[in-house]
Amino acid sequence: MEVVSPPQTKIALVHHWLVTMRGGERVLEALGELFPSADLFTLVYDRSKIPAPLRNHQISGSLLQHLPNPTEWYRHYLPLFPIATKHLDVTGYDLIISSDAAVVKGVRGNQCAMHICYCHSPMRYVWSGYETYYKAAGPIARRTLSAFRSWLRRWDYDAAQRVTHFVANSRNVQKRIRDYYGRDSVVIYPPVNTDVFSPPCLQSDEGFFLLVSQLVPYKRIDLVVEAFSTCGRPLLVIGDGIERKRLEKHAAPNIQFVGSQPQKVVVGAMQQCKAFVFAGEEDFGIVMAEAQACGKPVVAFGRGGATEIVDDGVTGILFRDQSVDALLQALEEFERTSFNPTAIRLSALRFARQRFLSEFGTFVGDAMKGIIQ
Repeated sequence: MEVVSPPQTKIALVHHWLVTMRGGERVLEALGELFPSADLFTLVYDRSKIPAPLRNHQISGSLLQHLPNPTEWYRHYLPLFPIATKHLDVTGYDLIISSDAAVVKGVRGNQCAMHICYCHSPMRYVWSGYETYYKAAGPIARRTLSAFRSWLRRWDYDAAQRVTHFVANSRNVQKRIRDYYGRDSVVIYPPVNTDVFSPPCLQSDEGFFLLVSQLVPYKRIDLVVEAFSTCGRPLLVIGDGIERKRLEKHAAPNIQFVGSQPQKVVVGAMQQCKAFVFAGEEDFGIVMAEAQACGKPVVAFGRGGATEIVDDGVTGILFRDQSVDALLQALEEFERTSFNPTAIRLSALRFARQRFLSEFGTFVGDAMKGIIQ
């Protein structure tokens, strides 16, 4: 699908960074399909990690691209994010679409340009996730976060006021946009490739639980590792990140870490697992919807996006306290509950990729026609 825009309309797609392939990058990939002639701007990128379809777009990085080891150390350059965003040159574009979980909503185009921000979350470092990041950070990072937080919040708030229209990836993020920015938004759930993430030909349950995630503090992988180390159930962890060594050190032998894996391996693991497990509070949590698209139930912390994906007792189990004991109780409840893979799959089809393309394309078209004010 491609959005038909007025002739000669120049379109810029702006994304916070392109250094890994996660939910935000899948949204960007879909946006690239909707707007194949758009130019792509980002703070920092690793060309080897960019999905093949997006490589057809003209890609421009920011000044951060020229700093030491930018694709690994970009988070340490947090105080430079605003100035790097300011120097992304999107002047001359009629339509700016930002896919943002950080600061790129702050790009400055022409005054008459329309700017639609697809917001994955207001910047977690300084808003909803500040305490988690602060506790997990080292001494230098803590001082940096503390020193720059107030200034970054003011900058981020001001940047949000220049956005023409906000689109939130969930009701959870819609509330944050209203609370932190004082702005209204419409919810369009991110795309799940339900053709790829699909049930196996023959129903499979290899008896292991699965977790697919970036291994960073706010995902609360530590709770999952401690819970499964205690109960002894087999757990497969796919993903990598700064927390991996520490997590592996505290994990019992029943927990296997295999690092980042290609999509084919992730899909296979989802098709074969007993259930998907997650203990973090997600903005949306596209990976949970992907597991359900494979017909697998999800055991998750019952806050944030999980409450919009998981129907408690029907497509999975939600636990109310973000604690090891609550997760262990949820696992016990899971074992006592019968789940219908077909019903789980049908629930996930609400998030199908074609639905996203249609809804977002319609929204942009209506906004450009002035139907949406």
